[in-house]
Amino acid sequence: MLNPDIKLNPHLFDDDVAQAPTRDGYGTGLVAAGDANPNVVALCADLTESTRTEAFAKKYPERFFELGVAEQNMATVAAGMGVTGKIPFIASYATFSPGRNWEQIRTTVAYNDANVKIAGHHAGISVGPDGATHQATEDIAIMRAMPNMKVFVPCDALEAHRATIAAEQVYGPVYLRFQREKTPIMTTDETPYTPGKAEIFWLPSAAAGPAKKPEVLIIGCGGLLYNALLAARALEEDEKIGAIVLNCSSIKPIDDKKIVELAKKAGAVVTVEEHQVSGGLGGAVAEVLAKYAPVPIEFIGMQDTFGESGAPDELIKKYRMMPKDIAAAAKKVIRRKK
Repeated sequence: MLNPDIKLNPHLFDDDVAQAPTRDGYGTGLVAAGDANPNVVALCADLTESTRTEAFAKKYPERFFELGVAEQNMATVAAGMGVTGKIPFIASYATFSPGRNWEQIRTTVAYNDANVKIAGHHAGISVGPDGATHQATEDIAIMRAMPNMKVFVPCDALEAHRATIAAEQVYGPVYLRFQREKTPIMTTDETPYTPGKAEIFWLPSAAAGPAKKPEVLIIGCGGLLYNALLAARALEEDEKIGAIVLNCSSIKPIDDKKIVELAKKAGAVVTVEEHQVSGGLGGAVAEVLAKYAPVPIEFIGMQDTFGESGAPDELIKKYRMMPKDIAAAAKKVIRRKK
């Protein structure tokens, strides 16, 4: 059942559940951050409309800077602003920022602990027809490994709005990851969001047995968290298997205490992400469990392969990130536990 202790979308499993791309939340959150703090500025690399920077540029033209197709310059310009009192948000496709300009982010932003926020858009294979060259599936890993960098991967447009505002309020480099395609709205304006904290979205109900004991912990981030929730519901209704679904949108810092507590309770873990399983959310969770609570773990995500051109739904199906794939991984890891 959906966690009754936090406010979640009560229509989450309706056929006509509201949907929006997480990039929309970046656009509204950026304007809200700019309204609250005159030091917020926005930079873009010739993708103002696509990255939803457009609304900020129209409202605050004197605080918007178009750098053109020059992502490396954009990062270094932002670094200068970030060490002199401004709070720059830089936006491009994630394959270009932090892909193309990773070295500039590392040396001018992270090394100097500059107060720069990097918005990586069109992440994951759900970019679809743009193909592998535009499908960032390594960005969490390359940013998570960078000292001083924080990494936020919001699950829906409303959480993306809150994560963008939170990034402005946290000093230092932050990487925000957004998707192009519409995904279901799972949260509400009242759903908690705190950097460094994970939130339980699904708990076993009586349908999983009188004890309501969880047999598996499913940890997800981004839009694929919805598939994790569908998988948990199916496991409970069809298999009488109790699952906990944890929204881990803050990958760095990660909520190791909650992950350890719930992993010990369930005894088995599945991670779900639209990213390479190496170095992303799965890698981060595995590091926590190896140190504090070794339990069996399975990984849903890109399995050491590039994506390809295709419809988003087709690609999610091909690379085994559907609810049935998550449920199968859950049953597999439970068998390993036993």
